[in-house]
Amino acid sequence: MGLVRKIIRKITPYKAGKPIDETRRELGLRDIIKLASNENPLGVSPKALKAILKNSKDLNRYPDSYGYYLKKKLSRTFGVSSSNLVLGNGSDELIDVVIKTFVEEDENIITSASTFLEYAIIAGVNSRKVILAALKDFKYDLEGIRRKINKKTKLIFIANPNNPTGTYVNKRELDVFLKSIPKDVVVVLDEAYDTFIDVDDFPESLSYYKTRNVILLKTFSKAYGLAGLRIGFAIANSEFCSCMEKVRQPFNVNALAQAAALASLEDREFLRKTKKAIWAGKQYLYDSLDAIGLTYVPSVANFILVNVEKSGIKVFKKMLTRGVIVRDMQQYGLKDYIRITIGTMAENRKCINALKKVA
Repeated sequence: MGLVRKIIRKITPYKAGKPIDETRRELGLRDIIKLASNENPLGVSPKALKAILKNSKDLNRYPDSYGYYLKKKLSRTFGVSSSNLVLGNGSDELIDVVIKTFVEEDENIITSASTFLEYAIIAGVNSRKVILAALKDFKYDLEGIRRKINKKTKLIFIANPNNPTGTYVNKRELDVFLKSIPKDVVVVLDEAYDTFIDVDDFPESLSYYKTRNVILLKTFSKAYGLAGLRIGFAIANSEFCSCMEKVRQPFNVNALAQAAALASLEDREFLRKTKKAIWAGKQYLYDSLDAIGLTYVPSVANFILVNVEKSGIKVFKKMLTRGVIVRDMQQYGLKDYIRITIGTMAENRKCINALKKVA
């Protein structure tokens, strides 16, 4: 038992959304919908599927370790240089890469309570100290974070929009915050859900990385529907990216993921349909939750945090028996809440019907 690092025994692993197949096995249900993991309800871009099939014949070859063609396309799409990009096996791997690249053993990381759990989990696995600042009205309290900065602070993670609350910090708030922090602190803006933004004051984050110590994280898992292939990317200054490239594993992004991501960037129609479905579904869920009498946190992402006024885990389990998988928020410290991913309109209706009966 003494062979395992002590810190590993203290780690509470990330709890993923319950899979459909597992629910079928456990409950013997056939008609199941999953609204737990913020996945794209429309599936995968048709262009991406064609690219996957086309490239599947070459799976005996290693993938391009540096992702030349995908980086070239991302460069044109986001107006950055290839030297400003690092590809990752989803944003999760990039979080690990960032921590290993920048944070010394005696330095600390600051993020918010009730945010993406992997910041603290990955930091713990790397034996790095994490300082948590409480949310304020379900939103990142940037002033609260600033007050917790000390001489050993190296990294700050900000999920914008935040998972699981769906809230965001606006441009003015972020501008003030970035100007107020020490120049030797790196700020990571995790923008996994920025594609769903429907507000006018969201930060123009691409304006930050050239002049400040800012790293942007983005993903193909959500709006682009490639969660099963695990691919994300970081945008940062070329010096940061050069160092991060030394830390990431070679061949960390598989060939099919690169091909699918490249094709997805070209399928603007699929992205348009996805946004339209999410925005319409969100309004339907808002109206339905209002009618039921349940309160929720207004969201700019593709999910909604709902107060079920009782144990969220109990509501989650009762919803399961009706073939609806949502996400209980116990691990996030929000025990009276569930998180509902916005699905197709048929899925949204089924979810609301089940929620009426159990909540």
